[in-house]
Amino acid sequence: MRSSIEKFFQKKTIRKILLALLFFVSVFAILATSLKPEKFDLVVGQKAPVDIYSPKDIEDKYNTELLKKDVIEKVEPVYILNPGVHVEVKKDVQNFFSLVYEIRNNEELTEDEKIKKLELENELDIRKQDIESAIEAPLEDLTYLQSYINEIIAQNMNNGIKVEDLQKQKNSIKEYISNLEEFETDLKDLAISIAYATIRPNKFLDENATNDKIEIAKESVDKVIINKGDSILKEGEIITSHKLELLGELGILTDDDKVDFILYIGIAAIVLVVELLIIGYMYVFNKDLLYNPSKLFMIYIILTSTLIIAKAIAGISIFLIPLAACAMLLSILVDSRLALLINLCLTVFISIITGNNTTFIAMALIGGTIGAFSVINTQQRSNIFISGVVVSLVNIITIIGIRFINSSEIMETMTLGFYGVLNGLFCSILTVGSLPLWESVFKVVTPLKLLELSNPNRPLLKKLLLEAPGTYHHSIIVGNLSESAVDAIGGNSLLARVGAFYHDIGKTARPYFFKENQLSSDNPHDRLTPALSSNIILEHVKYGVELAQKYKLPSEIVDFINQHHGDTLVAYFYHKAKNAEGESAVEEANYRYSGPKPQTKETAVVMMADSVEAAVRSISSPTKEKIEEVIEKIIVGKLNDGQLEECNITLKELNQIKKVFLKVILSIFHERIEYPNIDVDTKKEAELDGVTN
Repeated sequence: MRSSIEKFFQKKTIRKILLALLFFVSVFAILATSLKPEKFDLVVGQKAPVDIYSPKDIEDKYNTELLKKDVIEKVEPVYILNPGVHVEVKKDVQNFFSLVYEIRNNEELTEDEKIKKLELENELDIRKQDIESAIEAPLEDLTYLQSYINEIIAQNMNNGIKVEDLQKQKNSIKEYISNLEEFETDLKDLAISIAYATIRPNKFLDENATNDKIEIAKESVDKVIINKGDSILKEGEIITSHKLELLGELGILTDDDKVDFILYIGIAAIVLVVELLIIGYMYVFNKDLLYNPSKLFMIYIILTSTLIIAKAIAGISIFLIPLAACAMLLSILVDSRLALLINLCLTVFISIITGNNTTFIAMALIGGTIGAFSVINTQQRSNIFISGVVVSLVNIITIIGIRFINSSEIMETMTLGFYGVLNGLFCSILTVGSLPLWESVFKVVTPLKLLELSNPNRPLLKKLLLEAPGTYHHSIIVGNLSESAVDAIGGNSLLARVGAFYHDIGKTARPYFFKENQLSSDNPHDRLTPALSSNIILEHVKYGVELAQKYKLPSEIVDFINQHHGDTLVAYFYHKAKNAEGESAVEEANYRYSGPKPQTKETAVVMMADSVEAAVRSISSPTKEKIEEVIEKIIVGKLNDGQLEECNITLKELNQIKKVFLKVILSIFHERIEYPNIDVDTKKEAELDGVTN
């Protein structure tokens, strides 16, 4: 059971999923603990024990509603004028006077009967004394009164009469008519009675339009927002129910057990999108990283460590957070473009934690970018301190620029600028101090590590120099050839040079079985069978790998030892064995290196440089043409033999390599002893194996 569980967790896919989950949980936890507000035990009427600030943006609903009520009260209601009411009023007036005229013209009725009939039949409920005036008044005055009443009513109703203003309008009409001099008092009273009986409201509230107007007014009111970091209560301030309710909505009361799901959903969303962004970048631009759990774990450790350090230092000043150190480390250890992306993501995370300070965001983005760029291919640890100084300079310029745009407080700006300078220096110290840890724990080969490995005083190189000086000299020349060629095709030239220095360390096991280390003409292979000689030659690769692992050389260097011969044939002893034992008695596989073939451009170039250097030493009376012919033949031979089929090298790059090899060899060439008179191809193969000159 235990064995099956261990096998399950050893699967690369499972490990990557677990690492992605670990990243999400870790960053989520750091952000959640940083953004989770401090809680207080408070009640209404209590004095605030300390200054309390808002942990996030929130709407002050109470004050927003007060503003809305104030705006609503100022909204003018919308009224609509109903013209039909005026028509009805005119009709009522007309009907009354028509009835008056009709009754007055009825000669069969006495005066009293007319008054009684008009009192009964009129629909305006006019007083009896006013009816008497209508019957008894001169017809001319009555007709004039009718037109005057119509005019007065029209004037009032054309402007519209609201329900609530009806009595006011009636009083106004009464006062107006009472002041008329054209009519007697009894006719004025009649006019007032008719106006009172007929006039009515014709201007009504349009509820829909008014409600729409109210809604528009409410929407125009800006919400009262309390921003993150704004003061809610000052120390000693009396707590009101409104303030207590606000604190409850913010979730900072101890008796409030509700979980702020919105906060946690927001944190989860931003962490998830950033993680997907990083994974997407690796998938598109650096897919090899996705297949290297060790480096992925290192990136995770550096990123989360930076967040933890940021959380701790933010209490002093956010401008001391060493964000550029993360960019510098990742640029040296992994890839400068990935360092820029991680710097951007960390800036987002830390700005969320620290309150979105625009000056800090600008400093972090620009300083981190400069830090990542300034350490590309750095070859001395002291250069990292120079990078730190550059970051300091950029930090203070950025801080001054942003602050002077947004503020005129010079002293505060200078203080922040000083923090920016300390930040850059802190970043360089942190980078230099922690770099050896990352290199050793995660076995990362940086340019700095490669330079240390190329030091002649390194144990293995010193061993090679003392025990196999000829091989050491050969390796130095191969290193020069490889470095120049790889640089021309855009590879890691420093890695190629250092790999070339170590590629033949296996020859220290039996140095004198390789011609470059023989001080006399005596060749020990002359006393051995071809099979035994071949085994000794083949074993130098295996022994070299064992030696490299014993001295804990990086796997990238071990690849050069293991791949610099590919599965080529030890041709000299193979042909010698065939001549001695017969072709059918000799197995070609026994005379081939075990491989693998070169997997990278760098190892492929070292393979070709190794063969070219050895072959050129055999040329008598060397000329440019002879050297060029040998280089061409060796590279074409490797290509035809399939040694270059597993590395991503192109024919165009092979042509560039030929030109560089020729140029470098002509500059360092010195005369070599000529081969004995044997077959040219066999002679060159023997030289390639380091067996004979």
